[in-house]
Amino acid sequence: MTLAGNRARSSRPAAFLIALLLGLLAGCSSAPAPIGQHSASGREIGKAQAEVQVRAMGLIGAPYRYGGSSPATGFDCSGLIHYVYREAAGIDLPRTTAELSALRTDKPPADALQPGDLLLFKVKGGRKVNHAGIYVGDGRFVHAPSSGGRVRLDRLDDRYWLRGYTGARRVLN
Repeated sequence: MTLAGNRARSSRPAAFLIALLLGLLAGCSSAPAPIGQHSASGREIGKAQAEVQVRAMGLIGAPYRYGGSSPATGFDCSGLIHYVYREAAGIDLPRTTAELSALRTDKPPADALQPGDLLLFKVKGGRKVNHAGIYVGDGRFVHAPSSGGRVRLDRLDDRYWLRGYTGARRVLN
């Protein structure tokens, strides 16, 4: 076999892997539920909901930092929410979980959550709301969980989160 034949044969797997990687990256960069599509509950997702959803998902992996509210310095849970809503929807939400839980907005039941809804939790034995996240659809939410961690995607039906879940606030209608 010639050197050219070896190159042609060895470049096929590389080309396949590159095409596969590009396809995966394209899938990761698209909105989980495009505007005009329907959420799991059958409701149409609006532009602001889609923007919040995409912005929140895009911050997965950002570092946790107590008091942080930007990708440059890191986020705590309420800082993440404050940043995402300001950047994606032009809405200036309160900066603490206590203030978020006091919002006078719709309080959707857990079985009617929509992308962009704020999720509130009492975790680690807290008596007051001390954690929050952004619902992104399909039973998942984005949040900045703890010191030393990173912004991540978790399932609401995980036993830990279900145990601490106290309700939701709908900021976007």
